[in-house]
Parts: sequence; C-alpha cells; structure tokens
Amino acid sequence: MAIPARYRETLAVLSEGRIVVTIDMRESCLLVYPLNEWEAVQAKLEGLSNINPQARLLQRLLIGHATDLELDSAGRLLLPAMLRDYANLDKKLVLVGQGNKIEIWAADHWQQQLEHWLAQGASAMLENSEIFDGLSV
Repeated sequence: MAIPARYRETLAVLSEGRIVVTIDMRESCLLVYPLNEWEAVQAKLEGLSNINPQARLLQRLLIGHATDLELDSAGRLLLPAMLRDYANLDKKLVLVGQGNKIEIWAADHWQQQLEHWLAQGASAMLENSEIFDGLSV
C-alpha cells in the first residue's frame, strides 16, 4: 500500500521510514507507529505484570503482532498477509491520523463504524459530558 505524502514525510522525519504495524484489539484495523513511538509503547507494555491475565493478553496480542517494516523508495508498505487478513484489507483503504499513530481501515468497515459512532456519539457525549470539561475544539 502507498502511504500518502503528508504521512510519508512525517514518518521519514520521525523514524527514517522505519515503522511498526500491529493490530488494534478493539477494532478490526491496524495501528502504524513510527519506530520511536512504538518503542515507547512497547516499553510500557513490557512494564506490565506478566501475572495479570489481561496485561498478558495485551502484551501477547500487541507485541506478538508487531511487525517491523520500512517504507520503500516510493513510500509504499508491504503489509504481511496475517495483518491484512486481521483488518480485512482489500483494495480500498482509509488511513486515519491519531497523533502518535495512524490507523489503517478497510474502507467499507470504516464507513460502517463511522455511521455507528455518529449515530451513537451525540447521546453518549451528553450522558458523559463531564469527561469533556475544559475541552475546546
């Protein structure tokens, strides 16, 4: 897959085009981290107790699926089949910037989730408005 120029430039600056791709445990999408950002995430994951079953599952899934990749000279990534299958990636993809990472979604799944979130979002925000205190967008 080709990385759009604006993301490619950021990845080149932050990590010389070296990235880590892993799964998202809550959604059928992939998470793309510049190498330096992933190293911080991995250190936090490794700092969790191996005795706690939930922490161990988180480590197993996120670290276990983490795949080191490099952008080629044309700014493309070759995603392993295991990761493509997890996120049901086909021809049309959506990339969503999330601060320290990029999410990769199958376009049809993204659209379904977006419609769901928009339909549910307004009522959920009204119910939990205190979490947004002090937020101005």
